Amino acid sequence: MVARPPSTADWLSPEGDRHFDDLVEKFADSLYGRTRGALRLAMLDHLLPRMLTLESQPVLEVGAGLGQMAVWFIERGHAVTVTEPAEAMLSRAREHLGGQAEGYVQAPLQRLTEFTPGPWPLIVCHAVLEWLAEPRTALSTLNGLLAPGGQVSLMVFNRDALRFSNVLKGNWDKVQQDDLAGQGRGQRLTPISPLSHAQIARWAAEEGLTVESVAGIRVFSDYCGVSAASAETYDQLLALERQYCQCEPHWRLGRYLLYTLRKPHAGHDEGNA
Repeated sequence: MVARPPSTADWLSPEGDRHFDDLVEKFADSLYGRTRGALRLAMLDHLLPRMLTLESQPVLEVGAGLGQMAVWFIERGHAVTVTEPAEAMLSRAREHLGGQAEGYVQAPLQRLTEFTPGPWPLIVCHAVLEWLAEPRTALSTLNGLLAPGGQVSLMVFNRDALRFSNVLKGNWDKVQQDDLAGQGRGQRLTPISPLSHAQIARWAAEEGLTVESVAGIRVFSDYCGVSAASAETYDQLLALERQYCQCEPHWRLGRYLLYTLRKPHAGHDEGNA
């Protein structure tokens, strides 16, 4: 009997989202074990203290993956509740964090109002929305979990950067047809819902959230042909990324876009001084 190759449906949740029980080792090795993952974490380490109000407040991390960012916040005095829909990912995060986290919740973003209703003063949601079938609805869910005056650290895979990358690779038909989204199939890591800055800005405004700051993550490194294998080259590239990550026009082509979204305090009236 010939095995049937997996269809897209085999890799997606009933909601049409891509979870990653099957890619734990790929994330651990190919992503975080290599230069692009190291640069991503280094840039977050550089930017988060500049973009967030960090006061040792409770943190809800949505889609925690292997737990790297949870460690970052815990080391800075925050009580972190870790959520992750993929059982294998959550198990690896639990091994990584041990008893350091406040709690572990295996649930998709759409059900967090049942399990972690908050309200939360700080929500971290990095590289999640682009893997959901309904990212707009997901942002509304995050807003519902957020306390008045609270912040969301939101990072999304940049559709405009994906377009530019495909042009450089010669995939011109895909670009002309605007066929940029991945299928959520197998080992491929092209998101099913890559997002543009225009979308995030519009959705935030619709939710009554203020975009306090934005930065690009890996604005140069994904496009340059120079290897960053040596420590010296890596340090030079990281210095360039830090220098230009919030400068026009460079941040707009970051592989990821990092936002700080703020919810107004209850009763806030922008018309009053």
